[in-house]
Amino acid sequence: MATRSAAPAAGAGSEVTADPKRWWVLAVVCCAYLMVGLDLTVMNLALPEAQQDLGFSDGDRQWIVTAYALPYGSLLLFCGRLSDLMGRKRAFLIGLAGFAVASAVGGAAPNFETLVAARAAQGAFAALLSPSCLALMAVTFTDPKERGKAFGAIGGVIAAGGGLGLLLGGFLTSAFDWRWCMYVNLVFAVVALAGGLTLIARQAPSRNPMDIPGVLLACSGMFCVVYGFSNAEDGWGDAGTWGLLAVGGLLLIAFAAWQTRAAHPLLPPRVVLDRNRGGAYLTVLFVGAGFFGLLLFLIYYMQTVLGYSPLKSGAAVLPMVLATLVTTSVCGAKLFPRLGPRPMVPSGLLVTALGLVWLTRIEVDSTYATSILGPIIANGVGMGLVYAAALNTGTSGVRPEDSGIASATFSAGQQIGGAVGTALLNTIAATAVTDWLTDHTNGRPSPLQLQTAAVHSYTTVFWWSAAILASGAVIAAVLLRSGPLPTPEQHAGDPATRSEAQPA
Repeated sequence: MATRSAAPAAGAGSEVTADPKRWWVLAVVCCAYLMVGLDLTVMNLALPEAQQDLGFSDGDRQWIVTAYALPYGSLLLFCGRLSDLMGRKRAFLIGLAGFAVASAVGGAAPNFETLVAARAAQGAFAALLSPSCLALMAVTFTDPKERGKAFGAIGGVIAAGGGLGLLLGGFLTSAFDWRWCMYVNLVFAVVALAGGLTLIARQAPSRNPMDIPGVLLACSGMFCVVYGFSNAEDGWGDAGTWGLLAVGGLLLIAFAAWQTRAAHPLLPPRVVLDRNRGGAYLTVLFVGAGFFGLLLFLIYYMQTVLGYSPLKSGAAVLPMVLATLVTTSVCGAKLFPRLGPRPMVPSGLLVTALGLVWLTRIEVDSTYATSILGPIIANGVGMGLVYAAALNTGTSGVRPEDSGIASATFSAGQQIGGAVGTALLNTIAATAVTDWLTDHTNGRPSPLQLQTAAVHSYTTVFWWSAAILASGAVIAAVLLRSGPLPTPEQHAGDPATRSEAQPA
């Protein structure tokens, strides 16, 4: 009975009994995942105030963001497999508790070093919490229609988390001070911990041993890649940056080769070689590279050119957040079970790309209603379509003991894409500013010319982001299959996927 209840999915007529508390479990998981998503951006608007309070330099400021991103990106695959080995409920609770403690320490930080250490601890525990959240959804919701609704809801939380982080960060910084951007996590953590302890059923852990060589190769490779791209945000002239990226690439190639030979691989090839899942993982790579740049540079535009306060900047992205939440909920429940990933993911990427093209019309004296509102709503709808389908697809059809690592692979694609995109787009923006000032001024630009050069750099970034997302749409259309995802019975009857559908 324990084995049957952990089956990866169930269709009509299955003997598996649905968990009567499953919708409450969804609420708990969404609460926890929202906390992780908020922390990717909630400190962005609070950095100037934190810098003034703790007295660290402009050069050190990037470490408040990098300290979170490095352990989060580096440890995702290891922690995804760890959640399978220790049991998803235990991993969920440990990740939540650790994240809450780290947030409390960060909020009370008396100096820069303590804050950086707390942010690093947040990233490490987020790497355990994030895949355990998605894995819990994969094994809790087994009926295809209910699964579409559930993943639509959590997809909305993931897609909207960055925008909500900006909104919440702006509000807390304006109404209180920067420390509340850390303390607010305790509210989410307490609610999610109480729900997790009482509502989530214990799952039997996997019996496969940990792939230690795979862990070392994957973690070190991811660390070098994320750190390398973080350094590249300040320019590509440093030989150390290129060295880190080269070493990281070689380590990840070695990791991929080892996974084909390991007796119990950290990331079994069967997880990523499925066309649908592979397409979903590549999709979030392009989303991370193209979409996260939108949030960063749109906030720059609103604050440096239009003169918005942190609170007003956060409130300005609220329509995009609402559009994302509505689209993921409706399309995940209604369209995805019938259409599958192929029409939804490419369409969502193209809609987002068109929204970015629309946003290239901004000028120094543009107004929010005429130049920003429409494009960001289009972006919200596009991201809602993508996440309603990609998240479900990336965790569908895997063995129960692989659900954690499949979820971690999804999150890792998003994290690496964000690191690559942020570094690349920062470089493009800096180059665009320099070129415009060289072509249009004599070395002494006026304030208006400086603003015009900044707007030119933002529109250049939006064009590049649109191109990245359009490229992702082409790749998704090629890789993803048409029609609804196969049911468990179809998986079991297909020789190519039979090994994936059988329970452990």
